[in-house]
Amino acid sequence: MEVKSQTAPYASLEIHADVAVIGGSLGGCAAALAAASAGKTVVMTEETAWIGGQLTSQAVPPDEHRWIEQFGCTRSYRNFREGIRSYYRRNFPLTIEAIRKQNLNPGNGSVSRLCHEPRAALAVLQEMLAPYVHSGKVRLLIRRVPIRAEVEGDTVQAITVRHTETGAEETIVAPYFLDATECGDLLPMTGTEYTTGAESVHETGEPHAVDGDPLPMDMQAFTYCFAMDYIEGENHTIERPRDYLFWRDYEADFWPGKLLSWTGVLPRTLQPREFGIFSQTADLWRYRRIVDKTNFTEGTFRSDITIVNWQQNDYWLGPIIDVPEEVRNKHLEGAKQLSLSLLYWMQTEAPRPDGKIGYPGLRLRKDVVGTEDGLAMYPYIRESRRIQAEYTVLEQHISPDVQKDGRAELFHDSVGIGCYRIDLHPSTGNRHYIDISCLPFQIPLGALIPVRMQNLLPACKNLGVTHLTNGCYRLHPVEWNIGEAAGFLASYCIDKQLQPSAVRNHPAALKDFQQVLTRAGVELSWPDIRAM
Repeated sequence: MEVKSQTAPYASLEIHADVAVIGGSLGGCAAALAAASAGKTVVMTEETAWIGGQLTSQAVPPDEHRWIEQFGCTRSYRNFREGIRSYYRRNFPLTIEAIRKQNLNPGNGSVSRLCHEPRAALAVLQEMLAPYVHSGKVRLLIRRVPIRAEVEGDTVQAITVRHTETGAEETIVAPYFLDATECGDLLPMTGTEYTTGAESVHETGEPHAVDGDPLPMDMQAFTYCFAMDYIEGENHTIERPRDYLFWRDYEADFWPGKLLSWTGVLPRTLQPREFGIFSQTADLWRYRRIVDKTNFTEGTFRSDITIVNWQQNDYWLGPIIDVPEEVRNKHLEGAKQLSLSLLYWMQTEAPRPDGKIGYPGLRLRKDVVGTEDGLAMYPYIRESRRIQAEYTVLEQHISPDVQKDGRAELFHDSVGIGCYRIDLHPSTGNRHYIDISCLPFQIPLGALIPVRMQNLLPACKNLGVTHLTNGCYRLHPVEWNIGEAAGFLASYCIDKQLQPSAVRNHPAALKDFQQVLTRAGVELSWPDIRAM
Protein backbone atom coordinates (compact mmCIF):
# COMPACT_ATOMS: atom_id res chain seq x y z
CA MET A 1 0.00 0.00 0.00
CA GLU A 2 1.43 3.33 -1.04
CA VAL A 3 1.15 6.61 0.89
CA LYS A 4 2.49 9.84 -0.56
CA SER A 5 1.96 13.57 -0.51
CA GLN A 6 -1.01 14.88 -2.44
CA THR A 7 -0.48 17.75 -4.84
CA ALA A 8 -4.17 18.51 -5.26
CA PRO A 9 -5.30 21.65 -3.43
CA TYR A 10 -7.73 20.03 -0.98
CA ALA A 11 -5.87 17.16 0.70
CA SER A 12 -2.46 16.67 2.30
CA LEU A 13 -2.14 12.92 1.95
CA GLU A 14 -2.77 10.42 -0.85
CA ILE A 15 -3.23 6.73 -0.11
CA HIS A 16 -3.06 4.05 -2.78
CA ALA A 17 -4.49 0.55 -2.46
CA ASP A 18 -5.91 -2.18 -4.66
CA VAL A 19 -9.35 -1.96 -3.08
CA ALA A 20 -10.88 0.95 -1.17
CA VAL A 21 -13.71 0.00 1.18
CA ILE A 22 -15.50 3.16 2.21
CA GLY A 23 -17.46 2.33 5.34
CA GLY A 24 -16.55 -0.13 8.08
CA SER A 25 -20.02 -1.69 8.21
CA LEU A 26 -20.54 -5.41 8.65
CA GLY A 27 -20.45 -5.76 4.87
CA GLY A 28 -17.39 -3.55 4.74
CA CYS A 29 -15.52 -5.80 7.17
CA ALA A 30 -16.44 -8.87 5.12
CA ALA A 31 -15.32 -7.12 1.93
CA ALA A 32 -11.97 -6.13 3.43
CA LEU A 33 -11.39 -9.68 4.69
CA ALA A 34 -12.23 -11.15 1.28
CA ALA A 35 -10.05 -8.79 -0.74
CA ALA A 36 -7.13 -9.13 1.67
CA SER A 37 -7.39 -12.93 1.73
CA ALA A 38 -7.18 -12.82 -2.07
CA GLY A 39 -3.85 -11.01 -1.78
CA LYS A 40 -4.98 -7.42 -2.35
CA THR A 41 -4.05 -4.33 -0.38
CA VAL A 42 -7.07 -2.68 1.21
CA VAL A 43 -7.85 0.61 2.87
CA MET A 44 -11.08 0.66 4.87
CA THR A 45 -12.58 3.80 6.36
CA GLU A 46 -15.18 4.05 9.12
CA GLU A 47 -17.17 7.05 10.32
CA THR A 48 -17.32 6.01 13.99
CA ALA A 49 -14.69 4.63 16.37
CA TRP A 50 -15.91 1.02 15.89
CA ILE A 51 -15.93 -1.12 12.77
CA GLY A 52 -18.76 -3.63 12.47
CA GLY A 53 -21.87 -1.55 11.77
CA GLN A 54 -25.05 -3.29 12.83
CA LEU A 55 -23.27 -5.55 15.33
CA THR A 56 -21.15 -2.88 17.02
CA SER A 57 -21.68 0.83 16.45
CA GLN A 58 -25.44 0.26 16.01
CA ALA A 59 -25.71 -2.30 18.86
CA VAL A 60 -28.04 -4.73 17.08
CA PRO A 61 -27.72 -8.46 17.93
CA PRO A 62 -27.76 -10.60 14.79
CA ASP A 63 -31.06 -11.32 13.02
CA GLU A 64 -30.66 -14.75 11.43
CA HIS A 65 -32.68 -17.62 9.98
CA ARG A 66 -33.50 -20.86 11.77
CA TRP A 67 -30.91 -23.00 9.93
CA ILE A 68 -27.97 -20.74 10.71
CA GLU A 69 -26.16 -23.28 12.89
CA GLN A 70 -26.12 -25.85 10.06
CA PHE A 71 -26.00 -23.97 6.75
CA GLY A 72 -27.13 -20.81 5.02
CA CYS A 73 -24.17 -18.45 5.46
CA THR A 74 -20.58 -18.07 4.28
CA ARG A 75 -17.66 -19.85 5.95
CA SER A 76 -16.17 -16.57 7.14
CA TYR A 77 -19.47 -15.52 8.74
CA ARG A 78 -19.59 -18.89 10.48
CA ASN A 79 -16.02 -18.29 11.65
CA PHE A 80 -17.15 -14.96 13.05
CA ARG A 81 -20.01 -16.63 14.95
CA GLU A 82 -17.71 -19.27 16.39
CA GLY A 83 -15.25 -16.50 17.22
CA ILE A 84 -17.90 -14.87 19.41
CA ARG A 85 -18.42 -18.09 21.36
CA SER A 86 -14.68 -18.62 21.66
CA TYR A 87 -14.27 -15.05 22.93
CA TYR A 88 -16.64 -15.68 25.82
CA ARG A 89 -15.16 -19.10 26.57
CA ARG A 90 -11.61 -17.70 26.65
CA ASN A 91 -12.27 -14.52 28.58
CA PHE A 92 -15.25 -15.05 30.89
CA PRO A 93 -15.96 -17.29 33.88
CA LEU A 94 -18.81 -19.34 32.46
CA THR A 95 -20.89 -21.75 34.48
CA ILE A 96 -20.46 -25.49 33.90
CA GLU A 97 -23.84 -25.55 32.15
CA ALA A 98 -22.79 -22.73 29.80
CA ILE A 99 -19.44 -24.37 29.04
CA ARG A 100 -21.24 -27.54 27.99
CA LYS A 101 -23.43 -25.72 25.48
CA GLN A 102 -22.00 -26.27 22.02
CA ASN A 103 -24.10 -23.41 20.64
CA LEU A 104 -23.55 -21.00 23.50
CA ASN A 105 -25.84 -17.96 23.40
CA PRO A 106 -24.26 -15.45 25.84
CA GLY A 107 -27.43 -13.40 26.21
CA ASN A 108 -30.02 -16.11 25.66
CA GLY A 109 -32.05 -13.45 23.88
CA SER A 110 -35.12 -14.63 22.04
CA VAL A 111 -34.32 -12.69 18.87
CA SER A 112 -31.23 -14.70 17.97
CA ARG A 113 -29.29 -17.88 18.64
CA LEU A 114 -26.24 -15.70 19.28
CA CYS A 115 -27.01 -12.58 21.33
CA HIS A 116 -23.80 -10.91 22.47
CA GLU A 117 -22.28 -7.57 23.44
CA PRO A 118 -21.22 -5.07 20.77
CA ARG A 119 -17.74 -5.01 22.32
CA ALA A 120 -17.39 -8.76 21.81
CA ALA A 121 -18.27 -8.42 18.13
CA LEU A 122 -15.73 -5.59 17.77
CA ALA A 123 -13.01 -7.70 19.40
CA VAL A 124 -13.67 -10.68 17.13
CA LEU A 125 -13.76 -8.57 13.96
CA GLN A 126 -10.46 -7.01 14.97
CA GLU A 127 -9.01 -10.47 15.58
CA MET A 128 -10.14 -11.66 12.15
CA LEU A 129 -8.56 -8.63 10.47
CA ALA A 130 -5.42 -8.66 12.64
CA PRO A 131 -3.15 -10.71 10.33
CA TYR A 132 -3.86 -8.36 7.45
CA VAL A 133 -3.68 -5.18 9.52
CA HIS A 134 -0.41 -6.19 11.19
CA SER A 135 1.16 -7.16 7.87
CA GLY A 136 0.10 -3.88 6.27
CA LYS A 137 -2.27 -5.41 3.74
CA VAL A 138 -5.26 -3.70 5.38
CA ARG A 139 -5.17 -0.16 6.65
CA LEU A 140 -8.05 0.98 8.86
CA LEU A 141 -8.95 4.66 8.99
CA ILE A 142 -11.53 5.25 11.71
CA ARG A 143 -13.46 8.46 12.32
CA ARG A 144 -13.38 9.29 8.60
CA VAL A 145 -16.31 10.36 6.45
CA PRO A 146 -16.24 10.60 2.65
CA ILE A 147 -16.60 14.19 1.48
CA ARG A 148 -15.60 14.32 -2.17
CA ALA A 149 -15.14 12.11 -5.21
CA GLU A 150 -13.08 12.45 -8.37
CA VAL A 151 -14.84 10.81 -11.30
CA GLU A 152 -13.89 10.55 -14.96
CA GLY A 153 -16.68 9.30 -17.16
CA ASP A 154 -17.87 5.99 -15.70
CA THR A 155 -14.88 5.48 -13.43
CA VAL A 156 -14.21 6.67 -9.89
CA GLN A 157 -10.64 7.93 -9.63
CA ALA A 158 -10.44 8.87 -5.96
CA ILE A 159 -12.43 9.45 -2.79
CA THR A 160 -11.42 12.05 -0.24
CA VAL A 161 -12.24 11.46 3.42
CA ARG A 162 -12.10 13.82 6.36
CA HIS A 163 -11.24 13.02 9.96
CA THR A 164 -14.30 13.87 12.05
CA GLU A 165 -12.22 15.26 14.92
CA THR A 166 -9.10 16.83 13.40
CA GLY A 167 -10.52 17.84 10.02
CA ALA A 168 -7.49 16.36 8.24
CA GLU A 169 -8.17 15.06 4.75
CA GLU A 170 -6.84 12.02 2.91
CA THR A 171 -7.45 11.08 -0.70
CA ILE A 172 -7.78 7.39 -1.48
CA VAL A 173 -6.86 6.17 -4.95
CA ALA A 174 -7.70 2.63 -6.02
CA PRO A 175 -8.78 0.56 -9.03
CA TYR A 176 -11.96 -0.43 -7.17
CA PHE A 177 -14.17 1.35 -4.65
CA LEU A 178 -16.68 -0.50 -2.50
CA ASP A 179 -19.50 1.52 -0.95
CA ALA A 180 -19.97 -0.07 2.48
CA THR A 181 -21.50 3.00 4.09
CA GLU A 182 -24.79 2.54 5.92
CA CYS A 183 -26.68 4.98 3.68
CA GLY A 184 -24.95 4.45 0.34
CA ASP A 185 -23.13 7.76 0.66
CA LEU A 186 -20.84 7.25 -2.35
CA LEU A 187 -23.72 6.94 -4.78
CA PRO A 188 -24.73 10.63 -5.02
CA MET A 189 -21.12 11.68 -4.47
CA THR A 190 -19.95 9.77 -7.55
CA GLY A 191 -23.02 10.36 -9.70
CA THR A 192 -23.94 6.68 -9.59
CA GLU A 193 -27.59 6.08 -10.48
CA TYR A 194 -29.61 5.03 -7.46
CA THR A 195 -33.08 4.72 -5.96
CA THR A 196 -34.55 5.59 -2.57
CA GLY A 197 -37.83 4.99 -0.82
CA ALA A 198 -40.83 3.01 -2.01
CA GLU A 199 -41.33 2.03 -5.63
CA SER A 200 -44.72 2.06 -7.31
CA VAL A 201 -46.50 -1.13 -8.34
CA HIS A 202 -46.47 0.30 -11.86
CA GLU A 203 -42.65 0.29 -11.76
CA THR A 204 -42.00 -3.13 -10.27
CA GLY A 205 -45.23 -5.10 -10.40
CA GLU A 206 -44.66 -6.10 -6.78
CA PRO A 207 -47.89 -7.09 -5.02
CA HIS A 208 -47.11 -4.94 -1.96
CA ALA A 209 -45.61 -1.92 -3.75
CA VAL A 210 -47.40 1.40 -3.35
CA ASP A 211 -50.29 2.37 -5.61
CA GLY A 212 -49.92 5.53 -7.62
CA ASP A 213 -46.63 7.39 -7.85
CA PRO A 214 -43.41 6.13 -6.23
CA LEU A 215 -42.48 7.66 -2.86
CA PRO A 216 -38.71 8.28 -2.91
CA MET A 217 -38.67 9.93 0.53
CA ASP A 218 -40.75 7.20 2.18
CA MET A 219 -38.17 5.09 4.01
CA GLN A 220 -38.19 2.74 6.96
CA ALA A 221 -37.85 4.07 10.48
CA PHE A 222 -34.38 4.15 12.00
CA THR A 223 -33.53 3.62 15.65
CA TYR A 224 -30.98 4.74 18.22
CA CYS A 225 -30.46 1.58 20.27
CA PHE A 226 -29.17 1.58 23.83
CA ALA A 227 -28.11 -0.94 26.46
CA MET A 228 -29.44 -1.14 30.00
CA ASP A 229 -29.39 -3.40 33.02
CA TYR A 230 -31.58 -3.44 36.12
CA ILE A 231 -30.48 -3.03 39.74
CA GLU A 232 -33.46 -3.50 42.05
CA GLY A 233 -33.56 -1.00 44.91
CA GLU A 234 -31.26 1.54 43.24
CA ASN A 235 -32.21 4.74 41.47
CA HIS A 236 -30.53 5.34 38.12
CA THR A 237 -33.09 7.73 36.69
CA ILE A 238 -31.59 9.95 34.02
CA GLU A 239 -32.23 13.67 33.72
CA ARG A 240 -35.54 14.31 31.99
CA PRO A 241 -34.87 14.53 28.24
CA ARG A 242 -35.51 17.86 26.60
CA ASP A 243 -38.31 16.53 24.35
CA TYR A 244 -39.81 14.15 26.88
CA LEU A 245 -43.24 15.79 27.06
CA PHE A 246 -43.56 15.67 23.28
CA TRP A 247 -42.74 11.97 23.10
CA ARG A 248 -44.76 11.07 26.19
CA ASP A 249 -47.90 12.42 24.52
CA TYR A 250 -47.07 11.48 20.92
CA GLU A 251 -49.60 9.39 18.99
CA ALA A 252 -49.47 8.42 15.33
CA ASP A 253 -52.67 8.03 13.33
CA PHE A 254 -51.81 4.42 12.46
CA TRP A 255 -50.63 3.41 15.96
CA PRO A 256 -52.90 1.95 18.68
CA GLY A 257 -52.44 4.63 21.30
CA LYS A 258 -49.36 6.40 22.60
CA LEU A 259 -45.96 5.31 21.33
CA LEU A 260 -44.50 5.38 24.86
CA SER A 261 -46.63 2.62 26.30
CA TRP A 262 -46.67 -1.15 26.62
CA THR A 263 -49.12 -1.35 23.71
CA GLY A 264 -47.70 -2.12 20.30
CA VAL A 265 -48.72 -4.18 17.28
CA LEU A 266 -48.17 -7.59 15.80
CA PRO A 267 -46.28 -6.72 12.58
CA ARG A 268 -47.81 -9.57 10.59
CA THR A 269 -51.44 -8.73 11.42
CA LEU A 270 -51.20 -5.11 12.63
CA GLN A 271 -53.39 -6.07 15.57
CA PRO A 272 -52.68 -4.44 18.97
CA ARG A 273 -50.42 -6.36 21.31
CA GLU A 274 -49.49 -5.80 24.94
CA PHE A 275 -45.84 -5.96 25.91
CA GLY A 276 -44.07 -5.99 29.23
CA ILE A 277 -40.53 -5.52 30.37
CA PHE A 278 -40.37 -8.43 32.80
CA SER A 279 -43.57 -10.27 31.92
CA GLN A 280 -44.08 -13.92 31.11
CA THR A 281 -45.47 -13.09 27.66
CA ALA A 282 -44.08 -10.60 25.14
CA ASP A 283 -41.06 -10.12 27.39
CA LEU A 284 -39.11 -7.15 26.03
CA TRP A 285 -36.30 -7.67 28.54
CA ARG A 286 -35.43 -11.09 27.13
CA TYR A 287 -36.05 -10.08 23.50
CA ARG A 288 -32.61 -8.58 22.77
CA ARG A 289 -30.82 -9.59 25.96
CA ILE A 290 -27.06 -9.71 25.29
CA VAL A 291 -25.89 -10.87 28.72
CA ASP A 292 -27.74 -13.54 30.68
CA LYS A 293 -26.03 -13.42 34.05
CA THR A 294 -26.93 -17.07 34.70
CA ASN A 295 -24.44 -18.05 31.96
CA PHE A 296 -21.63 -16.70 34.15
CA THR A 297 -20.36 -17.60 37.59
CA GLU A 298 -22.11 -15.82 40.42
CA GLY A 299 -20.98 -12.24 40.88
CA THR A 300 -19.63 -11.76 37.35
CA PHE A 301 -22.57 -9.56 36.36
CA ARG A 302 -24.89 -7.78 38.78
CA SER A 303 -27.67 -7.97 36.22
CA ASP A 304 -28.59 -9.16 32.79
CA ILE A 305 -27.95 -6.60 30.05
CA THR A 306 -30.43 -6.00 27.25
CA ILE A 307 -30.54 -3.88 24.11
CA VAL A 308 -33.53 -1.59 23.58
CA ASN A 309 -34.40 -1.80 19.90
CA TRP A 310 -38.17 -1.98 20.20
CA GLN A 311 -41.27 -0.70 18.48
CA GLN A 312 -41.36 2.13 21.02
CA ASN A 313 -38.13 3.76 19.83
CA ASP A 314 -38.51 3.45 16.07
CA TYR A 315 -38.23 6.98 14.65
CA TRP A 316 -40.37 7.73 11.59
CA LEU A 317 -40.88 11.50 11.66
CA GLY A 318 -38.55 12.04 8.72
CA PRO A 319 -35.73 10.54 6.64
CA ILE A 320 -32.02 11.29 7.00
CA ILE A 321 -31.12 10.45 3.39
CA ASP A 322 -31.09 13.06 0.61
CA VAL A 323 -32.20 15.89 2.88
CA PRO A 324 -30.32 19.09 3.85
CA GLU A 325 -27.78 18.69 6.64
CA GLU A 326 -29.84 20.68 9.10
CA VAL A 327 -32.86 18.45 8.47
CA ARG A 328 -30.74 15.32 8.86
CA ASN A 329 -29.35 16.59 12.15
CA LYS A 330 -32.85 17.48 13.35
CA HIS A 331 -34.10 13.94 12.77
CA LEU A 332 -30.99 12.34 14.25
CA GLU A 333 -31.44 14.40 17.40
CA GLY A 334 -35.16 13.65 17.40
CA ALA A 335 -34.42 9.91 17.33
CA LYS A 336 -31.99 10.31 20.23
CA GLN A 337 -34.59 12.21 22.21
CA LEU A 338 -37.13 9.46 21.54
CA SER A 339 -34.84 6.71 22.86
CA LEU A 340 -33.87 8.70 25.94
CA SER A 341 -37.52 9.57 26.52
CA LEU A 342 -38.44 5.89 26.36
CA LEU A 343 -35.87 5.11 29.03
CA TYR A 344 -37.05 7.99 31.23
CA TRP A 345 -40.67 6.88 30.82
CA MET A 346 -39.77 3.36 31.87
CA GLN A 347 -37.87 4.67 34.87
CA THR A 348 -40.56 7.09 36.06
CA GLU A 349 -44.03 6.50 34.58
CA ALA A 350 -44.30 3.00 33.14
CA PRO A 351 -47.07 0.93 34.77
CA ARG A 352 -45.92 -2.26 36.48
CA PRO A 353 -47.76 -5.57 37.04
CA ASP A 354 -47.38 -5.08 40.81
CA GLY A 355 -49.35 -1.82 40.66
CA LYS A 356 -46.32 0.42 41.11
CA ILE A 357 -45.11 3.02 38.64
CA GLY A 358 -41.70 3.09 37.00
CA TYR A 359 -38.49 1.09 37.21
CA PRO A 360 -35.85 3.49 38.59
CA GLY A 361 -33.39 0.59 38.82
CA LEU A 362 -33.02 0.55 35.03
CA ARG A 363 -29.47 1.71 34.39
CA LEU A 364 -28.20 3.13 31.11
CA ARG A 365 -25.01 1.22 30.25
CA LYS A 366 -22.89 3.76 28.44
CA ASP A 367 -19.85 1.49 28.55
CA VAL A 368 -21.57 -1.25 26.56
CA VAL A 369 -22.01 1.03 23.52
CA GLY A 370 -18.93 3.18 24.09
CA THR A 371 -20.56 6.62 24.16
CA GLU A 372 -21.05 9.47 26.61
CA ASP A 373 -24.78 9.79 26.03
CA GLY A 374 -25.38 6.05 26.37
CA LEU A 375 -26.90 5.70 22.89
CA ALA A 376 -25.30 3.64 20.14
CA MET A 377 -22.58 5.41 18.17
CA TYR A 378 -24.69 5.30 15.03
CA PRO A 379 -28.41 4.83 14.39
CA TYR A 380 -29.65 1.45 13.22
CA ILE A 381 -30.25 2.11 9.53
CA ARG A 382 -32.71 -0.27 7.93
CA GLU A 383 -32.89 1.26 4.48
CA SER A 384 -30.14 2.73 2.34
CA ARG A 385 -29.84 4.29 -1.06
CA ARG A 386 -29.86 1.42 -3.56
CA ILE A 387 -27.96 1.23 -6.83
CA GLN A 388 -29.80 0.99 -10.10
CA ALA A 389 -28.37 -2.39 -10.96
CA GLU A 390 -28.05 -4.68 -13.94
CA TYR A 391 -30.58 -6.86 -12.11
CA THR A 392 -33.00 -5.86 -9.37
CA VAL A 393 -34.49 -8.40 -6.97
CA LEU A 394 -38.27 -8.01 -6.75
CA GLU A 395 -40.84 -9.29 -4.28
CA GLN A 396 -42.18 -11.76 -6.82
CA HIS A 397 -38.76 -13.43 -7.07
CA ILE A 398 -38.87 -14.50 -3.43
CA SER A 399 -42.56 -14.59 -2.51
CA PRO A 400 -44.24 -17.94 -1.73
CA ASP A 401 -47.48 -16.44 -3.03
CA VAL A 402 -45.88 -16.07 -6.46
CA GLN A 403 -43.34 -18.91 -6.51
CA LYS A 404 -45.83 -21.76 -6.19
CA ASP A 405 -43.24 -24.55 -6.17
CA GLY A 406 -41.89 -23.40 -2.81
CA ARG A 407 -38.55 -22.20 -4.19
CA ALA A 408 -37.41 -18.65 -4.78
CA GLU A 409 -36.30 -17.60 -8.26
CA LEU A 410 -33.07 -19.36 -9.19
CA PHE A 411 -30.34 -16.98 -10.31
CA HIS A 412 -27.68 -18.37 -12.64
CA ASP A 413 -25.28 -15.71 -11.38
CA SER A 414 -25.72 -16.42 -7.65
CA VAL A 415 -22.96 -15.14 -5.36
CA GLY A 416 -24.57 -16.18 -2.07
CA ILE A 417 -27.75 -16.97 -0.21
CA GLY A 418 -29.92 -15.64 2.59
CA CYS A 419 -33.25 -15.99 4.30
CA TYR A 420 -35.45 -13.71 6.38
CA ARG A 421 -39.01 -12.45 6.27
CA ILE A 422 -39.73 -9.30 4.30
CA ASP A 423 -39.65 -7.15 7.41
CA LEU A 424 -40.38 -3.46 6.89
CA HIS A 425 -40.85 -1.19 9.88
CA PRO A 426 -43.18 1.84 9.88
CA SER A 427 -42.02 4.43 7.42
CA THR A 428 -41.39 8.14 7.22
CA GLY A 429 -44.55 8.34 5.10
CA ASN A 430 -46.59 7.10 8.08
CA ARG A 431 -47.14 3.71 6.46
CA HIS A 432 -47.40 0.74 8.78
CA TYR A 433 -45.40 -2.47 9.06
CA ILE A 434 -45.14 -4.73 6.04
CA ASP A 435 -44.22 -8.16 7.38
CA ILE A 436 -44.74 -11.00 4.93
CA SER A 437 -43.29 -14.42 4.27
CA CYS A 438 -40.23 -14.94 2.12
CA LEU A 439 -38.59 -18.01 0.60
CA PRO A 440 -34.88 -18.77 1.12
CA PHE A 441 -33.22 -16.78 -1.65
CA GLN A 442 -30.03 -16.25 -3.61
CA ILE A 443 -28.02 -13.06 -4.11
CA PRO A 444 -27.59 -12.45 -7.86
CA LEU A 445 -24.34 -10.95 -9.05
CA GLY A 446 -26.36 -8.62 -11.26
CA ALA A 447 -27.66 -6.89 -8.13
CA LEU A 448 -24.06 -5.91 -7.26
CA ILE A 449 -23.31 -4.27 -10.61
CA PRO A 450 -24.36 -0.65 -11.28
CA VAL A 451 -25.97 0.01 -14.65
CA ARG A 452 -23.17 2.37 -15.66
CA MET A 453 -20.38 2.90 -13.14
CA GLN A 454 -17.53 0.48 -13.83
CA ASN A 455 -15.45 0.30 -10.65
CA LEU A 456 -17.90 1.06 -7.85
CA LEU A 457 -19.58 -1.87 -6.08
CA PRO A 458 -22.14 -2.01 -3.27
CA ALA A 459 -20.97 -3.85 -0.16
CA CYS A 460 -23.76 -3.21 2.30
CA LYS A 461 -27.54 -2.72 2.01
CA ASN A 462 -27.16 -0.63 -1.15
CA LEU A 463 -27.38 -3.36 -3.78
CA GLY A 464 -30.04 -3.74 -6.45
CA VAL A 465 -33.12 -4.46 -4.36
CA THR A 466 -36.39 -2.62 -3.87
CA HIS A 467 -37.97 -0.99 -0.84
CA LEU A 468 -39.68 -4.35 -0.25
CA THR A 469 -36.86 -6.80 -0.90
CA ASN A 470 -34.51 -4.62 1.11
CA GLY A 471 -36.59 -5.88 4.04
CA CYS A 472 -34.99 -9.33 3.80
CA TYR A 473 -31.64 -8.51 2.14
CA ARG A 474 -30.61 -6.08 4.92
CA LEU A 475 -30.00 -8.58 7.75
CA HIS A 476 -26.63 -9.47 9.24
CA PRO A 477 -25.57 -12.69 7.44
CA VAL A 478 -26.88 -11.40 4.09
CA GLU A 479 -25.07 -8.10 4.40
CA TRP A 480 -21.89 -10.01 5.27
CA ASN A 481 -22.33 -12.18 2.16
CA ILE A 482 -22.91 -9.10 -0.01
CA GLY A 483 -19.71 -7.51 1.25
CA GLU A 484 -17.71 -10.70 0.90
CA ALA A 485 -18.89 -11.22 -2.68
CA ALA A 486 -18.03 -7.61 -3.54
CA GLY A 487 -14.54 -7.96 -2.06
CA PHE A 488 -13.83 -11.12 -4.02
CA LEU A 489 -15.33 -9.59 -7.18
CA ALA A 490 -13.05 -6.56 -7.02
CA SER A 491 -10.03 -8.83 -6.52
CA TYR A 492 -11.08 -11.12 -9.38
CA CYS A 493 -11.57 -8.18 -11.74
CA ILE A 494 -8.10 -6.88 -10.93
CA ASP A 495 -6.51 -10.28 -11.50
CA LYS A 496 -8.34 -11.00 -14.76
CA GLN A 497 -8.41 -7.41 -16.00
CA LEU A 498 -12.16 -7.63 -16.45
CA GLN A 499 -14.98 -5.31 -15.52
CA PRO A 500 -17.69 -6.65 -13.18
CA SER A 501 -20.28 -6.67 -15.96
CA ALA A 502 -18.00 -8.81 -18.11
CA VAL A 503 -17.62 -11.34 -15.31
CA ARG A 504 -21.38 -11.69 -15.07
CA ASN A 505 -22.12 -11.74 -18.77
CA HIS A 506 -19.42 -14.15 -19.98
CA PRO A 507 -20.36 -17.72 -18.96
CA ALA A 508 -16.77 -18.94 -18.57
CA ALA A 509 -15.76 -15.98 -16.40
CA LEU A 510 -18.91 -16.27 -14.31
CA LYS A 511 -18.34 -19.98 -13.70
CA ASP A 512 -14.72 -19.34 -12.79
CA PHE A 513 -15.65 -16.55 -10.36
CA GLN A 514 -18.35 -18.68 -8.74
CA GLN A 515 -15.73 -21.39 -8.22
CA VAL A 516 -13.57 -18.80 -6.45
CA LEU A 517 -16.48 -18.07 -4.12
CA THR A 518 -17.21 -21.74 -3.53
CA ARG A 519 -13.60 -22.46 -2.61
CA ALA A 520 -13.78 -19.57 -0.14
CA GLY A 521 -16.81 -21.14 1.52
CA VAL A 522 -19.59 -19.05 -0.01
CA GLU A 523 -22.76 -21.12 -0.43
CA LEU A 524 -24.37 -20.33 -3.78
CA SER A 525 -27.58 -22.34 -3.45
CA TRP A 526 -29.90 -23.73 -0.81
CA PRO A 527 -30.43 -27.41 -0.16
CA ASP A 528 -34.00 -28.61 -0.63
CA ILE A 529 -35.42 -27.50 2.70
CA ARG A 530 -39.06 -27.92 1.76
CA ALA A 531 -39.14 -31.26 3.57
CA MET A 532 -37.21 -30.01 6.61
